[in-house]
Amino acid sequence: MNEPIMTDMRSEYSKTLIQIGKENPNVVVLGADTTDSLKTSSFGKEFPDRFFNVGIAEANLVTVSAGLAASGKISFASTYAIFLPGRAVDQIRNNIAYPSPEGKQGLNVKLVVSHGGLSVGPDGGSHQQIEDIAIMRVIPNFRVFIPADTISVSKLTHLMANEYGPFYMRMARSKTSIVHSESQDFQIGRGITLRDGSDCTIAACGITVKMALDAAESLQQEGISCRVLDMFSIKPIDNEILEKAARETGCIVTTEEHNIFGGMGSAVTESVSESYPVPIKRIGAQDMFGESARDNEVPLLLEKHGITAFNMAKQVREIRNKKL
Repeated sequence: MNEPIMTDMRSEYSKTLIQIGKENPNVVVLGADTTDSLKTSSFGKEFPDRFFNVGIAEANLVTVSAGLAASGKISFASTYAIFLPGRAVDQIRNNIAYPSPEGKQGLNVKLVVSHGGLSVGPDGGSHQQIEDIAIMRVIPNFRVFIPADTISVSKLTHLMANEYGPFYMRMARSKTSIVHSESQDFQIGRGITLRDGSDCTIAACGITVKMALDAAESLQQEGISCRVLDMFSIKPIDNEILEKAARETGCIVTTEEHNIFGGMGSAVTESVSESYPVPIKRIGAQDMFGESARDNEVPLLLEKHGITAFNMAKQVREIRNKKL
């Protein structure tokens, strides 16, 4: 078996921003003293007049981004996930989402963060953001994306640049496997079926998508046919693909690098409960904070919370017995 191709989301985001910047002079990029880490400083070297590092002042980052958007710019504001929305939810709500020019909803600001979830590892529990999906998906006018790989990052960054309005996209710190093809189409509010199956569905996002594919492959060896969905669009959620999965497979396992409360699993559960209720098992942080883990120990931290291909397969086997 060939080793998976591992690529860096932040590098891809930086490269894509420069591409977009060359195409559209209205694109501006902002950071909060993490521009080297997020690699957005490369945009500043190409376009110094359209790059703003506001320092360790995340609320100001949001407000300046909103001001530039109100002036007709397309603002991409980036830092670590723990700082957005963690330190600036008031400014995000009232300065980006709430102001709505005539005929539009919110301002044209894209909040793109890195270092999301438990896989941040060495930064410790205080910096492992596992609440952001819950926060951002309840703010009106915001759309929320969690890409699975660098192909997703590039395509979604282009999509956000071309689509008016507020977006939140969370990237991983660690390198990730390629799971999509370059020809894959990404649409707001549309999930992607990466693998078909009839016995159960695993709905995943972010780094857990590759784990879900691995789990489905192992289950296939046991004669269990498992569908895998990349639910990168957390808000709006794809109600149609979820109802179809519920009807055709009869049970769903969700998996994410987030608290099981309020995250993608909650969004899936809300959707399915209103269309075609089936047994659902949510995998994620079990309503507890993460903890420090060296890079080589991150798999152990994820295992503690059940975020592994092995546990996904285990939960699929168990939930199949609860089918109605």
